[in-house]
Amino acid sequence: MTRNSSTPVWHYRTRTQTLIHWLGWFSLVALTVFCWQLMNENTIWAFVSDAPDQAADIGGRMFPPAWGYIDELWAPLWDTINIATLGTLMGVAIAIPVAFLAATNTTPSTRFVRPVALLVIVASRSINSLIWALLLVAIIGPGLLAGVFAIGLRSIGFVAKLLYEAIEEIDTTQVEAIRATGASGAQVIDYAIVPQILPAFWGISVFRWDINIRESTILGLVGAGGLGIQLSASLATLAWNQVAMIFVVILATVVIAEWVSAKVRQAVI
Repeated sequence: MTRNSSTPVWHYRTRTQTLIHWLGWFSLVALTVFCWQLMNENTIWAFVSDAPDQAADIGGRMFPPAWGYIDELWAPLWDTINIATLGTLMGVAIAIPVAFLAATNTTPSTRFVRPVALLVIVASRSINSLIWALLLVAIIGPGLLAGVFAIGLRSIGFVAKLLYEAIEEIDTTQVEAIRATGASGAQVIDYAIVPQILPAFWGISVFRWDINIRESTILGLVGAGGLGIQLSASLATLAWNQVAMIFVVILATVVIAEWVSAKVRQAVI
């Protein structure tokens, strides 16, 4: 608010706010220019200009899909579903205690225990499942076990984060009522907290399983089993019609998993 001839004039921003606003826009433009220059230096534009022709050529080779190849995909598809399911179960089993240790209203120590639980959540969420698979294939060798552990380790952070937020949002009056009866800590959790978070828990778990179905389809690219192994082999031999068939199977699997996930969430939430 400024005054000119005793008449107040309203401004949307103060001078400081206006300066910060324009500095923010200038920084954004400068960052965009810098990123464009960095991308331009590392891009071979001759390949980019040729990309539409290459895409059309590969697309032409992919159709029609090799429908007879589907018989060789049932076993890898079953492996993919098992990787996602077992990995989800592993992640959920570990995420439950981590979530209770991370929630401010259930952790035994907000100074020591909670930071450790939050560190576990952040570490799990910051590493992609494909990177987990790369590490685990190097440690325990290629196969389904590496894929299961990769999916499980990735799922811990996702499930624990959403679950501990649900725990912190519970109705505390129910907790106080159960505690007033002389119930122990375990009984308070069992009768006051678990019933409130159970719908959210099932919804989170099924949603994570749905995501894991998608992620497990590519873990075979690094040797962790599933459809990714067939995809890697077909790409290596330039069998594009087989690649198209694998894409069809992956799409159908993801659509079915999405439908199952939506139905389960509707039933429990």
